[in-house]
Amino acid sequence: MAERFIFEVEPAKAAKDGRPSIGPVYRSKFAKNGFPPPIDGLDSCWDIFRLAVEKYPNNHMLGHRKIVDGKPGRYVWKTYKQVYDIVIQVGNSIRNCGVEPGGKCGIFGVNCPEWIMSMEACNAHGLYCVPLYDTLGAGAVEFIISHAEVEIAFVEEKKLPELLKTFPNAAKYLKTIVCFGKITPQQKDEVAKFGASLYSWDEFLQLGNKKQFDLPLKKKNDICTIMYTSGTTGEPKGVMLSNKSIVTIMAGVHRILECVNESLTMDDIYISYLPLAHIFDRAIEECFINIGASIGFWRGDVKLLTEDLAELKPTIFCAVPRVLDRIYAGLQQKVSSGGLLRSTLFNIAYARKLQYLQSGCKYHEASPISDKIVFSKVKDGLGGRVRLILSGAAPLSAHVESFLRVVACAHVLQGYGLTETCAGTFVSLPNQFDMLGTVGPPVPNVDVCLESVPDMEYDALSSTPRGEICIRGETLFSGYYKREDLTKEVLVDGWFHTGDIGEWQPNGSLRIIDRKKNIFKLSQGEYVAVENLENVYGDNPVIESIWIYGSSFESFLVAVVSPRKEEVEKWANQNGLSGDFNSLCGNSAVKEYILGELTKAGKEKKLKGFEFVKALHLDPVPFDMERDLLTPTFKKKRPQLLKHYKDVIDNMYKGAK
Repeated sequence: MAERFIFEVEPAKAAKDGRPSIGPVYRSKFAKNGFPPPIDGLDSCWDIFRLAVEKYPNNHMLGHRKIVDGKPGRYVWKTYKQVYDIVIQVGNSIRNCGVEPGGKCGIFGVNCPEWIMSMEACNAHGLYCVPLYDTLGAGAVEFIISHAEVEIAFVEEKKLPELLKTFPNAAKYLKTIVCFGKITPQQKDEVAKFGASLYSWDEFLQLGNKKQFDLPLKKKNDICTIMYTSGTTGEPKGVMLSNKSIVTIMAGVHRILECVNESLTMDDIYISYLPLAHIFDRAIEECFINIGASIGFWRGDVKLLTEDLAELKPTIFCAVPRVLDRIYAGLQQKVSSGGLLRSTLFNIAYARKLQYLQSGCKYHEASPISDKIVFSKVKDGLGGRVRLILSGAAPLSAHVESFLRVVACAHVLQGYGLTETCAGTFVSLPNQFDMLGTVGPPVPNVDVCLESVPDMEYDALSSTPRGEICIRGETLFSGYYKREDLTKEVLVDGWFHTGDIGEWQPNGSLRIIDRKKNIFKLSQGEYVAVENLENVYGDNPVIESIWIYGSSFESFLVAVVSPRKEEVEKWANQNGLSGDFNSLCGNSAVKEYILGELTKAGKEKKLKGFEFVKALHLDPVPFDMERDLLTPTFKKKRPQLLKHYKDVIDNMYKGAK
């Protein structure tokens, strides 16, 4: 394999002692003679902020749009020194409530300046920052509070009623709640009934007046945050991330940007709207804080995001495919509705620039005239100053990535990482059009290898190496909180097994092609444990067998169902439908009936919204070994099922949109 952007650090290992073969261990060429050295003086996340305050006290740090007479105004900023002073107050108030270093502090709500200030107070006093979020399903917030033993929680005003629903069970641990917004006397009384206290943000800050608590010594290996993730079946898992993990990934990001001449500076501006509860955004914001740059917050409404972008004028824009898909669809609609002359001009400019990019031209040299005359309006839609667009959390469709690389007048990069790897582990590089559809080479903080998966016919030693992506390095998590058993399953001999299947490309970038376990990651980042769902939906007399599929480029699930002949014919007879079993399986009314049965089962089992099947195909022929769809022990052969029903799957997704 040509290795333009990686180099081999350990040779491949053939299969031995029942273990799969392992491909060569690779490292980014940006690692040069070794991994990026630690940044001087940075042993903890608190050091990142503390040193930034010393170097850039008067720089704008956190900004938000002030609402005047119901209308949003300009961004109002707090400097690094102003934020530091508030953080010290918050920390003293936390300690005054009896929370000691090593305690757990929850934060629940959309990104805002108070979120960062609360997080930095945790960093200052050696508390575990535990983001709370409800996208993991009903009861997740209560589970996290109890499992992590959260003593104090900060919460936005809109989320306060939801947090209060966790009582009385959460009251065993949660003794103090601080609301970023307004609170009512009734809410205070309700919390007091359970032996806890509720404060507004301003009230809470007063608790630390005339109090001074010494800041404990923070070490690199100290845990600074526990981020809960669904990942697999069962309860959410608490991913423990140390100071070292975050400081290390930050050094790697700076090394990459330096090597491609796109270094961050204190003049950069970032728009904070992706959830701080996830490591992707948290890690990016730490990088901005480290160099004294500015972070502006959105208003919490995706419909108003473009207005916030226009006002803030950020230079770096991080996104998930769902957001970029919306931008793509909006631009396509504008092009098609702009009249024949405009759409023709756009298409000619697009084809010309695309051709130049594909031939190896750098993006700003490919077609500067088209950028100025045609594509500048796209750039203006993102505020006019964006130079880097980074997509993560789920795969970005190649056609969307290609389109944005042409029209956005900015580098469009796609990354890959997990909470367990402290966000970005791979990222594509600027001016490398041949990395389209890949997640690029590894960051220069990790070693990466592929492990063969014989059951799925993926061979890490083949001419086109394919296998499970395994990662080693100091960015890795410290384990799952209170779940050593799960930790041992994925951390083997220092290697983290991601469960994702990758394919090395000739240029050293990686393409994600499959998932080892029967878990799908949908386009909005949700993990779906498919076997569990098939058990839920299959427990119905009308279902003979069911295979559920979720594309990483789509936001919903589809299914192929082999229904029970007698049950379908019985229902058809009761509802006045005629025809043989084959024709009934193609009848839309029968499909609607069975889809209704699946929906009913999902509601009874209280499945999450994204776990509901939105479209299905009825196959009168049960899955069988003759078509290579089942093993001799009647287990589903999922890759073969996907291949066999590929056209059916494509049509279901098209028809359901």
